[in-house]
Amino acid sequence: MGSESPMQARPDSADLDALAQLLREVARDEILPRFRRTRGTAKADGSLVTDADLAVQRRLLAACEARWPGIPLLGEEMSAAEQERLLGDGGAAFWCLDPLDGTSNFACGFPGFAVSLALLRGGRAELAVILDPLRDECFTAARGAGARLNGEPIAPFTPSARLADCLAVVDFKRLPAARIPELIAPGAFRSQRNLGAVALEWCWLAAGRFQLYLHGGQKLWDYAAGRLIADEAGAVSALFAPDGDRPIDGVSLEPRAALAAADRTLFDQWLERIAPPLRR
Repeated sequence: MGSESPMQARPDSADLDALAQLLREVARDEILPRFRRTRGTAKADGSLVTDADLAVQRRLLAACEARWPGIPLLGEEMSAAEQERLLGDGGAAFWCLDPLDGTSNFACGFPGFAVSLALLRGGRAELAVILDPLRDECFTAARGAGARLNGEPIAPFTPSARLADCLAVVDFKRLPAARIPELIAPGAFRSQRNLGAVALEWCWLAAGRFQLYLHGGQKLWDYAAGRLIADEAGAVSALFAPDGDRPIDGVSLEPRAALAAADRTLFDQWLERIAPPLRR
């Protein structure tokens, strides 16, 4: 992955509206016509892939290459070898795409899925666009410029400063069974949900639709755009190795446990409650 040409256009916050429109067009053509009309195929890791995933990745790969030549795209549906190759130059810019986050939801008819696209440079996300095509909700963010939903600023919501008053989104599937009883003990949260679409979960935290978040294993394309949107909205987040007790950043294909909350007060309580590492 080579360096950007001096004459090459550099994507920035001014491109967010165009990116949002691009994702809407691709979703209209490739995702919505296939909803409840296509079946998933199991990949080697047990997750599903559909024709919609592949079609969206092809369309966005071509569109980004045409508009920003020389900035490669790392997609979930690429081979691991190709993904590793694109990460070879950690300082150069690249797009990170989840063409259909929530594929299991999509394949089973549950209305919770999204397209997630981020621009990463120097080991961190700089731009983020996530589209929920069924609700026509497009979340965007640029580092240092806040987060928006359909062009309007968003911020988290906190009903109180106590965990027990908060709604939590927790993905129990990727948590060790031994940790679950302590997480559902009284006082951990008021009630619990799970959308099954990581990108949307980050966005809904950013938009004030719940307050606490815990996920035991996200890949780069799961959190690259969503975490930037949540952080720019004002939420507080951290990523951990599943067996680590210290926050970790940077670009990696290794899974990361994600903890987040609507503000610092709740985050500190949530972190103390979770007490990483998740796998001991």
